[in-house]
Amino acid sequence: MFEQFTQEARRVVTESVAHCERAGAAAVTEEHLLLALLDQRGTRTDFALAALGVADRRDSVESALHDARRRGGLTRTETEALAGLGIDVDEVVATAEAAHGPGALAPAGFVRRRMLPARRPFSSAAKEILKKSLRIAVGRGDRRIGGEHLLLALTAGAGVVSEVLADHGATYATVERAMFGDGGTAGGAVPRTA
Repeated sequence: MFEQFTQEARRVVTESVAHCERAGAAAVTEEHLLLALLDQRGTRTDFALAALGVADRRDSVESALHDARRRGGLTRTETEALAGLGIDVDEVVATAEAAHGPGALAPAGFVRRRMLPARRPFSSAAKEILKKSLRIAVGRGDRRIGGEHLLLALTAGAGVVSEVLADHGATYATVERAMFGDGGTAGGAVPRTA
């Protein structure tokens, strides 16, 4: 599939691995793909993220992602649902971190390990984003997978990254409008799924 990627998309994938390595993570995740997309300059995705105000709020995006990692990868919606059952996730996190140190509940892909693989694998969720970007490109009638397709794929599902993007004004519909205008949806495009 990598041969179908544009230079921008290849750069995003390569830079996502670099983000993974800098974080000391065991695998490349959706979060690393998003951070690599936010690094792009002069691209269609850069324009869309700037137009939506996401690029100017990178610190807020990174803070929201960090908070979700501390909560064990739970989305805000999941945290609120647990609160409805009487479970205070912040209290659970504080207790776990007091006993086991900062980041005790971080998802496995973010836990620092003594022996990290030389080549970081992509998590199943990150692989699914790559597959979804292909489906979006095909649905739009595009011959190559670009950064725009990766960004749309990140917004087209449930999870922390799509929730953080939506909280910052970047949903599938708003991203599509910012990149392709009002006539953005081509027949067969991948809709936002839960």
